[in-house]
Amino acid sequence: MNMFRITAAMLALCMSLMSVPVSAGNGNVSGNPEYQVDAPPAYAMVADAVIARPLLIAGTIIGAGLFVVTLPFTALGGGVDRAGQALVVEPGKAAFVRCLGCTKDGYNNHDD
Repeated sequence: MNMFRITAAMLALCMSLMSVPVSAGNGNVSGNPEYQVDAPPAYAMVADAVIARPLLIAGTIIGAGLFVVTLPFTALGGGVDRAGQALVVEPGKAAFVRCLGCTKDGYNNHDD
């Protein structure tokens, strides 16, 4: 088979597997609240990895640059903590401290 047919077959296989619903879901058979974690669907994971994460990383880099450029002015106004939080920390947390496809920050995404 040529490379185009192999690539098309692999793409069709991946797309068909992503359309299958996740059987694990949020079914908590044991009753233990530790196992009630957010289980995002495959399409959310793919969109997060391909679209959201690169944009959030770029936003973190741009925000850090803006923070450095505006640092003298924010220091005079006394808002360095708020500016750093809004421009660098929040986009960084959304980009790096979040499971793939999850909507909440952090590693312990429980349904509390």
